[in-house]
Amino acid sequence: PRRRAVSVAVSPAAGLADERVETRVAGLGPGQPVTLRAVAADERGCLFQSCAHYRADSRGELHLGTDPSHGGDYTGVEPMGLFWSLAPAGMEKPYQRLVPRSTGTPMKVEMLVHEGHSQPGAIPGPVVAKAEVERWFTAPGVRRIRLKEGGVRGSLFLPPGDGPFPGVIDMYGDEGGLIEFRSSLLATHGFAALSLPYFDFEDLPKVMKEFKLEYFEEAARFLQRHPKVKGPGVGVIGTGKGAELGLSMITFLPEVVAAVSVSGCSSNTVADLHYGDMTLPGLRFDMNKVSVSDTGVFDTFEALDDPTNPANSPCTIPIEKAEGHFLLVVGEDDRMWKSSLYAELAIGRLRQHGKENFELLSYPGAGHRIDPPSTPFCQVAMDRVLGVPVLGGGESKAHAHAQEHSWGKIQEFLHLHLG
Repeated sequence: PRRRAVSVAVSPAAGLADERVETRVAGLGPGQPVTLRAVAADERGCLFQSCAHYRADSRGELHLGTDPSHGGDYTGVEPMGLFWSLAPAGMEKPYQRLVPRSTGTPMKVEMLVHEGHSQPGAIPGPVVAKAEVERWFTAPGVRRIRLKEGGVRGSLFLPPGDGPFPGVIDMYGDEGGLIEFRSSLLATHGFAALSLPYFDFEDLPKVMKEFKLEYFEEAARFLQRHPKVKGPGVGVIGTGKGAELGLSMITFLPEVVAAVSVSGCSSNTVADLHYGDMTLPGLRFDMNKVSVSDTGVFDTFEALDDPTNPANSPCTIPIEKAEGHFLLVVGEDDRMWKSSLYAELAIGRLRQHGKENFELLSYPGAGHRIDPPSTPFCQVAMDRVLGVPVLGGGESKAHAHAQEHSWGKIQEFLHLHLG
């Protein structure tokens, strides 16, 4: 008897980038081995792909939500494994991140079913079924407003409806520029989110030399006074250098009442931070303490000056002065720097002053950049400033689980403290 055609169905076929999809294959032979592949391209046309080995059940069907992968880029039951394991294809430059530059167009992912089990990098067997999925970073009705408001630059994302909405400032790390995809997803979940660049964008400083907290104060006041934003205070979420700036904001600016620090440092780093006539000097990186692997990957884990050294105490952010609440998110395998230690130091400082205004989310096996769910894991990424590949650390599966778990917790925390 003729077998029915093989089909692959992904639902929803178009949905939000931080939501799970269901992937099912039907029409296979009982126990038939297949390789599932995902292929996507970024805005510059760079190709990313992932693959996993599956076997059909006795009915010739396969469901990624319940059936395990037996090999390829991951093993075990991982409904979103093909998405978070996307990595540059063999012919592309390695160490690139698959991050959307524009939030108005979806990321298109092609899902392919190939005969047999083929190893990552090898030529896969014949395609027996395929489907396309759209991953959107913004929901219908979300508005994006480009800002040139006094000195403040960036993009404000507003949810559909009249509001008012809880307001959040969103900042990334030392790569600079304007990174919007987390802000647009936050707006999709009901937050008025201001994606705030602080260097290497338009007329902002080109490099991280020194910062004035007045710039961030102006942004916080702009957001707090916006007619669509519910008060009295606003929140901030930051990753890396952006997290540490967020800690300074909640410490010195009464407008900021909730701070999410993702892989941040509890001291000011690299660039001096001025506020009026106060200066927090920046801890420095000692390039002699950077180790380089045989494959040319830089490990900066030991390179930052030790914040516990009394000589470096002027760099410490006096977070005990903050009236608001902290959520500290760290990957225990962060190799960029010692974010687990920095979170411990921050908590120790708060407790020393009798404060319990914090929560800690600490994830074994997760690396440096803990992004919204299904953002492809990138253990090593090109550093824009140094121009070399830098180790971010982490193991793909543990990191993916940390991204999924923390995203829900971050939204809960912001809703709790911003209304």
